[in-house]
Amino acid sequence: KINEDVVIPLSGLAQYSEEIERINIELSTANKLKMVDEVLDYIRGDMSEARHATGFDDTDESHVIMEAKKQAAISQLQTSRQRWQVIISNLDEPALRHRDLVDEDIHDSIGKDETLFRLLQRRVMRISYRDSIESPLKDIFAGQDIQAVRDKLDKIHQDCRSSRLFIATHMHAGDGNVHTNIPVNSNDYDMLHEAERVVDRIMALAISLGGVISGEHGIGITKFQYLDDRTIDEFRVYKNKVDPNGHFNKGKLLSGADLHNAYTPSLRLVEQEALILEASELGDLNNAIKDCLRCGKCKPVCTTHIPRANLLYSPRNKILATGLILEAFLYEEQTRRGISVRHFDEMNDIADHCTICHKCESPCPVNIDFGDISVRMRSILKAHGKKRTNLGTALSMAYLNATDPTMVRILYTGLIRWGYAAQCLAYNFFRKFVPVKLPKRPTSTGQKKSVAVQLVHMLDKPLPSKLPKRPMRAILDLEDSKTIAILRDPQKVSENIESVFYFPGCGSERLFSDISLATLAMLYDSGVQTVLPPGYLCCGYPQTSTGDNAKGTKISTDNQVLFHRVANTLNYLDIKTVIVSCGTCMDQLLQYQFDKIFPGCRLLDIHEYLLEKGISVKNESGDKYLYHDPCHTPMKTYNPVKVASELLGDEVLLSDRCCSEAGTFAINRPDIATQIRLRKLEELKSGIRELTGEEFAKHGNVKLLTSCPACQQGLSRYRDVTGLETDYIVVEVARKTMGEKWQEDFIRKVTDDGIERVLL
Repeated sequence: KINEDVVIPLSGLAQYSEEIERINIELSTANKLKMVDEVLDYIRGDMSEARHATGFDDTDESHVIMEAKKQAAISQLQTSRQRWQVIISNLDEPALRHRDLVDEDIHDSIGKDETLFRLLQRRVMRISYRDSIESPLKDIFAGQDIQAVRDKLDKIHQDCRSSRLFIATHMHAGDGNVHTNIPVNSNDYDMLHEAERVVDRIMALAISLGGVISGEHGIGITKFQYLDDRTIDEFRVYKNKVDPNGHFNKGKLLSGADLHNAYTPSLRLVEQEALILEASELGDLNNAIKDCLRCGKCKPVCTTHIPRANLLYSPRNKILATGLILEAFLYEEQTRRGISVRHFDEMNDIADHCTICHKCESPCPVNIDFGDISVRMRSILKAHGKKRTNLGTALSMAYLNATDPTMVRILYTGLIRWGYAAQCLAYNFFRKFVPVKLPKRPTSTGQKKSVAVQLVHMLDKPLPSKLPKRPMRAILDLEDSKTIAILRDPQKVSENIESVFYFPGCGSERLFSDISLATLAMLYDSGVQTVLPPGYLCCGYPQTSTGDNAKGTKISTDNQVLFHRVANTLNYLDIKTVIVSCGTCMDQLLQYQFDKIFPGCRLLDIHEYLLEKGISVKNESGDKYLYHDPCHTPMKTYNPVKVASELLGDEVLLSDRCCSEAGTFAINRPDIATQIRLRKLEELKSGIRELTGEEFAKHGNVKLLTSCPACQQGLSRYRDVTGLETDYIVVEVARKTMGEKWQEDFIRKVTDDGIERVLL
């Protein structure tokens, strides 16, 4: 789409519109004349479709019949062509002088001085290919046996019509700004060159009406050729005065900065030209971003758009950058220059600046979700061996992918417990002995920082220091991948006991096992029996979000097969609810088709389930609560703040913005996470101030709750600067309901006589 915005004096706006309409009529008629010429060439040729028709035989009679049809068609085409040519050559002539060109039924409605152009503009006279050419020719070439001829005529019409140019004017013409757009096919060079000639006419028209070529969106290299020498010289003098070193738009709007050296690759040539990247990859990526309106409504909600730290990474800007990268790939593929590694680096940079929160989709007028686009880019990078990662991310994914109990325990002890302790030790050491501090306002992140800089960001905030000694399955001795566990209180068993299926997920059972233990404890205490799938499982979301689609798909498929086996084994149980305690698990499990595994079941977060059970604690201690709703909120049925408030027996204040953890995001790009923490810290201090009048939570008078394991880790990093202790809602409810020693009491009760083990 060629965009040419001009400014027209309001007194000349009507004339401008009429002249644009004139150009459109000329372009449309020229396109129809081209169609006629194409059809004439076809009919005057051998018309192979007619010769191979089922009813055609190589006899004199058949040749005579076909020749008569061809001559009738040629006569119709030449008559229409001559009429249209006369009309378009005499647009400004009075219509009454050319009565032979106008249908008789409108003669009486023609004004005395009305021109042919006015009749076409009023649409009382039409130049119609369908009426004058298509319909008569299909009558001439009628018959089942020559359907192929009619199909060929349609094909010629379709191909020619797709190259028809037209001008569309829109937007705020009322203030003189007229956006004049010309859609083109970027692989049709004749069409492009004709469009350039049309732009010449538009610019000349605007100037002739006392307007200017610099509309709302400025000039740039596309309009430079229409500036006069005096204007260019004045700008050059001014530019050299205010910007002698050329920092601002270097070289722009100066001699030589025109379209002669510009290159725009054709995205319509992707299927023919893409060599390094598959056509579908480029095409799908382009289709995902092509409808962006550049309105910027995504900016306020984007977690990585922190104006005080970095202006570059709103979804709108990342879409623009993605388009430029696509053009760079195509340019180098179409010119056979070889793909630059730098383009992959830039794609990594864009994909890194996204927490996959999907918040940008809601305000977007055209429903673009840059979270999905980021995952798509990571997948492309992964497939071509260009995905950038670091040791911390690789180890984290290895832990999530592990299923062997021994390996899980080894990695948990070495990677999680010892690794987190080492980070906290280093944090305390550097804070006390090494005067290296990050600036109060985080620096920009145009490219990935060095290892040393990333290390400083990594040690800027401490990881959780109090971690469970073992994962949940190890604590309850439920690590066997061949055994289904059913947890129930033997004192509350009845014929009508309710059964639920609980998928704990990695974060709830491998990282913060108290989350899954609290979930099981509350279900146990509520008198329901809980089915726990066998072995250490991951939902597949972390793998997919990092670009490893193959691994994520395999995990999801394997899980669904396993759950079908569980359902078959426990077909005597009527499982109507699948419980989760993690937002990303919820998003991934929504794709599992659980209604086919456990017919009629629903997916529900543990907190929503407890709300339905009527569970609510009395806030006798007077604790005040902030609630951080995860980007991937697990609560899809009820309002999360309402759920938290009902369960805790007091009003809970919502704390907005991303915590900065986002799975492995903070490990992979701690420099970007530092920017995000700037905004979150402001929100946390604002929340504390609203609840207490101060900016620091003294003596534990304010607690920070969440419903995502990754968020619990991310939020715990703020404790030194806010005084906030972070916990899970269900853990807080368990503590309030069953006392401070709830965990020890539950483990003792359930391991004594509360677990039934069923061989899968």
